[in-house]
Order: sequence, then C-alpha cells, then structure tokens
Amino acid sequence: MAETTGRLRQARAALAASFLLQGATFALLVSCIPEIQRRYGLDDSLLPVFLAAVPILAGVGSIASEALVRRSSPRAVLRAVQPAVCLALAAVGVGTALWQLALALAAFGLLVGALDASMNMLGVGLQHRYGRSIMLGFHAAFSLGGIAGAAVAGLGAHRGTPLSVLFAGSAAVLIPAALLVGTRFAGPAELGDAVEQAARAAGRAVPWRPLLPLCLAMAVAYIADASVSNYSVKYLTDTLHSPDDLAKLSYLGYMLAMLAGRALGDRGVQRFGAVTVVRVGAATAALGFAAAAVAPAPWAGIAAFTLLGLGICAIIPQVFAAGGRLMPADSDAAVARLNLFNYVGFLVGSPLVGAIGDAGSYRAALLAPMLLVLVILPLAGHFAPAPAQEAKEPAQAH
Repeated sequence: MAETTGRLRQARAALAASFLLQGATFALLVSCIPEIQRRYGLDDSLLPVFLAAVPILAGVGSIASEALVRRSSPRAVLRAVQPAVCLALAAVGVGTALWQLALALAAFGLLVGALDASMNMLGVGLQHRYGRSIMLGFHAAFSLGGIAGAAVAGLGAHRGTPLSVLFAGSAAVLIPAALLVGTRFAGPAELGDAVEQAARAAGRAVPWRPLLPLCLAMAVAYIADASVSNYSVKYLTDTLHSPDDLAKLSYLGYMLAMLAGRALGDRGVQRFGAVTVVRVGAATAALGFAAAAVAPAPWAGIAAFTLLGLGICAIIPQVFAAGGRLMPADSDAAVARLNLFNYVGFLVGSPLVGAIGDAGSYRAALLAPMLLVLVILPLAGHFAPAPAQEAKEPAQAH
C-alpha cells in the first residue's frame, strides 16, 4: 500500500510538471507574437487567420489522440507529444517564409491538442484514484509555467535575443525536462482501470440541454482568455507604444493574477458561494477589459490585464465544478463536454479581436470580449448547488 501511494504521488508530481512545462511553452509562443510578425512579415490582416488555425488543429489533434490512446495509453501519447510540441516551438523561431510559419503552427496546434487531451486523461485517472478533486492543482501548475514562460520571453526581449535563439534555447531546456518527467507518468500500476472507468462514463448518453448555460459561460471565458493570450502584448507594443520587454509584463501579470486567484479561489467559494464569486469575477474581468481599452500608458495596460486575470481565473474552474454538481453520476462526461468549449472560445476570440483591431483599432476590439464577458452575469445562477445538495451537505459534514 505504501509503495502504491508513493508511486501515485510521483505520478501526480510528474503530471503537474508536465502541465507546468506546457504552460511555459504556450506562454513563450503567445508572448512573442509581435516578434513572430516581424520575423515573417505577417501583417495584421493575416494574423487572425494564423491564430485561428491553431485551435482548429488542436481540436483535430485532440480527437485523433483518442484513437492513439486506445491503441497505446495516455502515458505513451503524452511522452511522445510533449517533446514534439517543444520542437514545434523551436521550428516557429527558425523559419523565414510564411509557409514555414504555417507548417510550424499547424504542427504546434495538432500536437497541443493531443497533449491537452492526454494530460487531462491522466489527470482524470489520477483524480479517480485519489477520490477527490486534484485537477485545479494541475491547472495552477499550468499558470505557474505561463508565468515562467512570459518572464523568459520578457528577458529575451530586454536583451535583444533573436527569436530563433530564444525558442531553440528554450526547447533545449524543455525537451530534456519533458523526457525526464515522462518517466514518472501514471501507468496501469498506478491507475488500475481508472482511465477505462472515466472513458465509459464519458461515453454514456448525457443530455446537452442542462449543460448549455455552462457551455456558453465556458466559451465566453475562453474568448476573454484568448483575447489576452494572443493580443495583450501586441496591444501594448502597437497601441500603447511599449518596448517589447515591458509589453511582455501584460501577459505575465495576467498569469500571476490567474495563479493567485486559483490558489485562493476555493476559500472565496466556501465563504461567499459560487454564484457570487462568478458574478464578481465576470464584473472584474469586464472592468479589466474596459480599463485596458482606455489605458493611457503601458503600465496602465499591464495593470488592467492583471485585473482581468483576477476576474477570469474564478470562472473557468467553477464551470467544471458546476457541471460536476449538475450531473454527479456522469461528472466525467459533463466535464469532457464542457472542455470542448475552450476550443470554441479560442476559435472565436482570436479572429474576433483581430478582425476588429485590423478594421478599426485594438482599443475598440477589446470592448467586444468585454461585452461578451458580461453575458456571464445572468448565467451565474446556474452555478448554484441544487437545493437537495445544499440540504445534504451539512448532514454529510457530521
């Protein structure tokens, strides 16, 4: 028993490290969008097309990974694709022609989809074995990795490091780390039949209608997240005329706020309730977008995006929690369906902000996700526990 518990802890730590490495990889890419544009001569009209292709192909990669997992295991897929994602990042930095960028981003998108799916499959399996929620810790690790990646990108910009050197050097560190943590991923000895149980639960017939308000909230939250991920640094450089190194702090501040909010969010929910936390989060996010849109200087923009992260961080975990409460017997299936809408949000968010920014201004473009975030306010009632559940909870506590 002690040996099994030790292996489970190692597997959990290894998967958290995998989430952290992916957060760093993703942050390096999105923090360097202005440099990527300059390297490839990618104008603002084409940028939304390239950015939209990544989540589309990620969805394809996520679906394809299911077949790969059935033939092997989530551990085997994750071990293969995580180093490959880092190689795709390096490829983005070494090309010079648009077709080379298209191929590199296509590979990045496909591999990230498979990576996201296999990581979360392992996470769900481990959560089944632990018998309690541990998924938020993995997503907090992703946020921590995002902070590290944005910091490295900012340091590279401050020192004038070429994009090819920055991405290749980062990959040279990330790939060995990914290979190392891959040796400790959970396998049959740690998971037993947990993954198969989760797959069977996800395959059962589950009605869509009760989940639709939460699906909409998830999509809107990820539209907001995609807007910040893909355009916060560009907004500071192009609109607020920030130096490249200072502009990187916009995404860094956003990720720091996300990490802090996720670390403290459970206490807020316990004290004030999910409905209040979601409403306050949506209002805070909308205020952050509005403040960014009228920011007079780079530091004001950085503060606005940091405030925005503090609002968004509370919404996404509560969507998953509400889905699990809504369908306790089929929580895995509910979570799997809700997770599809992060791709919907990314697919809508990047082209929406990019198209408005290209046609008018990026100040006006930030108002679109601001208005969409406000849609969450009337949906917040769907995050409340069912009355029967509320009645049971005190009895269970005794």
